[in-house]
Amino acid sequence: MKFQILILLSAALSSCAGYQLGGSKPPSLTSVQRISVSMLENGTLHPRAEAIATSAVTAALVQNGTYHLSELDRADAVLEGEIVAIDYSALRGSRIDALTAEELTNTVQIRWRLKDAHDPTKLLASGTSTGQSSFFVDSNLQTARQNALPDAFERAAQNLILRLSSGY
Repeated sequence: MKFQILILLSAALSSCAGYQLGGSKPPSLTSVQRISVSMLENGTLHPRAEAIATSAVTAALVQNGTYHLSELDRADAVLEGEIVAIDYSALRGSRIDALTAEELTNTVQIRWRLKDAHDPTKLLASGTSTGQSSFFVDSNLQTARQNALPDAFERAAQNLILRLSSGY
């Protein structure tokens, strides 16, 4: 009976041998706990895109939970970025008129840099993240594009934060 309890106890304790609390951060970011997100720059002609993109990045950072969102004076790192492109392309055309699109896709591209908050010349990580969403062409195309843009930025922000939290 004692032997069975000992085997059961050793099996229970050894099953967690490789598990560690917290995320599996990239080696270069192990000392980073708090990140400050500055307003992204808008390199496109789309109005208010920087506000939508910055909001999406901060929401993805909070939702992921690997890093804490912080003010600049208490942060370990600063995330800076620029919206490089917002592209639209036809996904599906009309059966009647091949030149008329019924469904469009928008692709956003964010170029980002994670810098040390105490030494801004030290670059911790950098990259480019893309996000995509599709939408149906409505009677008001501009409104349909504007309504689909936050979804594409959310996907780009999730890719960005996933890269920071796991290195992929």
